[in-house]
Amino acid sequence: MIHQHPFQDFLAGGDRRKVALILGAALALIGTLLGLTLALIGPIYTGIVLLAIAGALWVMAGLENALWSMIAIVMLLPFATLPFKVVITPSFLDLAIGAVYFLYLMQWMTGERRRLAATPIHALIILFMILAVFSFIAGLRYAGLTSNGIRKFAEMLLSMGIALILVDILRTPEQIRRFVLIIILAGAATATLGIALWLLPDELAERILMTLSRIGYPNSGIIQYIEQNPELSERAISTSVNPNSFGGTLVVVAGLAAPQMITQHPITGKRWHALPILLVLVVCLLLTFSRGALVAFGAALVFISLLRYRRAILMLALIALALLLLPWSQAYVQRFIEGIQGQDLATQMRFGEIKDALILIGRYPLLGVGFSGAPDIDIYLSVSSMYLLLTANMGLLGLAVFLVLIGSLFAYSWQARPYLEAFPGLLPIWLGLMAGLIGALVTGLGDHYFFNPEFHHVATLLWTIVGLLLATTRITIEGNRR
Repeated sequence: MIHQHPFQDFLAGGDRRKVALILGAALALIGTLLGLTLALIGPIYTGIVLLAIAGALWVMAGLENALWSMIAIVMLLPFATLPFKVVITPSFLDLAIGAVYFLYLMQWMTGERRRLAATPIHALIILFMILAVFSFIAGLRYAGLTSNGIRKFAEMLLSMGIALILVDILRTPEQIRRFVLIIILAGAATATLGIALWLLPDELAERILMTLSRIGYPNSGIIQYIEQNPELSERAISTSVNPNSFGGTLVVVAGLAAPQMITQHPITGKRWHALPILLVLVVCLLLTFSRGALVAFGAALVFISLLRYRRAILMLALIALALLLLPWSQAYVQRFIEGIQGQDLATQMRFGEIKDALILIGRYPLLGVGFSGAPDIDIYLSVSSMYLLLTANMGLLGLAVFLVLIGSLFAYSWQARPYLEAFPGLLPIWLGLMAGLIGALVTGLGDHYFFNPEFHHVATLLWTIVGLLLATTRITIEGNRR
């Protein structure tokens, strides 16, 4: 005989008057707390509190739920913070990543996990993290230690750690498919929102985005324009504040989604389902007017075509020709020409940043200056290039370790290629992950967001893609050995 839970026994066989009394008291307490909350903070904040409680319960219900929530926040509310301070003001993303680590560690503590799944690349990621810690500590002699600096650096390390634990969490092709689908759908959702806000009148769009100021978003100067000039075109930002970082995010997701259109086993269910998703992502990417992101997406598409679908090269060439000749794309073409010639203000500023970054690296070549600040008053720690920023932070040694890490990652992932056909649906995922990573790396030539502590969500996305690529490769290689 199966014995019920004591509470169930009480409800089923207890005195009905006692049961009714207890349930009535519980409902009265809930009603009183709800009424008190409504009276003290109003219906809007009460609704937010209830949603937050429901969301927290859903996240804590399972590790995959926490991972999905992390991605949803990266895409839709990357800069959201709690509306109150708890020593520091944690962001939604901090809480989501914290939940992932907490639930993962609890699985080890409870014995649910007994064997660690790892790859040869783990050692290089850990080495890169150790070197980052060393650079951070060494750089404290140039600038004082602040709570915000510690927090930003800790966030960066936690993002890198995501790549390590994803390999252990995602152990089956089904888990990989579900997680990649969540990334694509969340990316499509933020792209749809970005297009909608771009189409609205600027004043209305700004008022809508200003409502997010209650959870840490800016409350003025939200709408972005080319060269910060309202006379020029508006740039799509969705809820990502910065159009260039938003463009980098869209490049990764679009690269991940593109192979789903031309596979027999799409994770979207049917191939034509992937078409509107990719269309929304690409249209929103164009509306960011991020030239670096558009070039990076082109590089991702060329990689996919050369590796698997060479017939698409002609189609890509025709699309590029159309962009050069169609009337509506001439503004874009002109922006590219101005950028190449260094005529526009944004490009001239970047040239100045690159010059100053090279001066800083020349003075502190080996280990850089850390993450806190520049030691000399005539230089500063800011440059629009992930690789130059990384070198300024961690020196040529840090850059070398990062490049070895990335090169080893591609070499390790390439080993899975001959065996991917044996796992239905994994080949386009693997191809999309490689393309998304290439898109991020090309974007990094002209933008710094993938290695900037101020853009925690973009760095989290990069290391999530790294972790997914490692997990997919490990599953494929080990599955072939069985």
